[in-house]
Amino acid sequence: MLKSPDHFLSESGKSMKRSAIREILKVLQKPGMISFAGGLPAPETFPVDDLKKIVLEILEKNGADGLQYGTTEGDPHLRKVLVERHNRQGLNIGIENLIITTGSQQAIDLIGRIFIDPGDYVLCGLPSYLGGINAFQTYGAKMKGITLDENGMIPEELEKTIIRMREYDRRIKLIYVIPDFQNPAGITIPESRRIRIIELAERYDLLVVEDSPYREVRFEGESQKLMYELDTTGRVITLCTFSKIFAPGFRVGWVLGNPLILDKIVMAKQTADLCTSPFVQKIIALYVERGLLEKNITKTIALYRERRTHMITCFRKYMPEGVKWTEPQGGLFLFITLPPYLDSDILFDKAIKRNVAFVSGSTFFCNDSGHNTLRINFSFSNNNEIEEGVNRLAGVIREEINATQGKS
Repeated sequence: MLKSPDHFLSESGKSMKRSAIREILKVLQKPGMISFAGGLPAPETFPVDDLKKIVLEILEKNGADGLQYGTTEGDPHLRKVLVERHNRQGLNIGIENLIITTGSQQAIDLIGRIFIDPGDYVLCGLPSYLGGINAFQTYGAKMKGITLDENGMIPEELEKTIIRMREYDRRIKLIYVIPDFQNPAGITIPESRRIRIIELAERYDLLVVEDSPYREVRFEGESQKLMYELDTTGRVITLCTFSKIFAPGFRVGWVLGNPLILDKIVMAKQTADLCTSPFVQKIIALYVERGLLEKNITKTIALYRERRTHMITCFRKYMPEGVKWTEPQGGLFLFITLPPYLDSDILFDKAIKRNVAFVSGSTFFCNDSGHNTLRINFSFSNNNEIEEGVNRLAGVIREEINATQGKS
């Protein structure tokens, strides 16, 4: 009987980590639990009735093609529909600039596989998306965090970091950035700063991975141009997904990029899964082509705007003094900063006992900082759950503040 496979593992196998967020979701089945932990879309936004009709139509008219293997680059119809949609939004791309992936998470993984050698550095925000950090680290990357302010990654710190690391012969390959309603902080990078980051990438010959799952879920304010649109040298790789604007269960995303880079991603994908589900791609293509996606996004935005606004109102009503939070113009998350003497990891266990869950902010910091922060999701819970959950969480925080201050 094999007792452990550990001595068979590769270096990348040894470096793999479980997602802290996915692990949290396993313990949230307790009755009465209110979860602000996962980045889950609201089930109310899933267009079940529309999909029933489309699925039946595809099976009747095009079932054999939908159930057959497909091309690695993606279903030609879906790629064409997405290219046309992007061009209506201001881009100027062809089908050679877009490929389909099995969710944008697969694209992150494939990019890590293609570009990262053990010991290479990836520059990311402090904080940044855990799934990106874990994927790059699996291939041996060392993550170097760049501080965020209210406008995202700070270019001056980014450049100083690049210069300093090059003086010590550190190999930097990628800048990983989530410019719209960043996960976890909810921050959006203005266009002027996006241009500055791209300029630094060009000056120091780096690639930029623009992770853009939340961009279209904007409640208010002016939409900023994609970094891909602002790029003039073909070094920005943009990752998009249907998970936050349609249905995460479909596991379909797409990548915008330089055809030379996309060709490498296609080769890596051929060894990963051969192709993304052709059947699901045909469903999505028809759904988008008929204008149903735009209607669903409009409905989703209205619902999430209401829940975001209600959560902020509840924060103002219940949270004790000294607690701060971001107020994002879109996306799925806001980010809480507690007084510096509190630890959200300790707070988490106490919150679970009160039937409310969040994600500890330190999970998103590649340098083991951020222990007084936490991420809150507002898209999944209804308004009654939001109010009760915020009230419970505020009570736990208040008790921890009083207990800590009482010890000093």
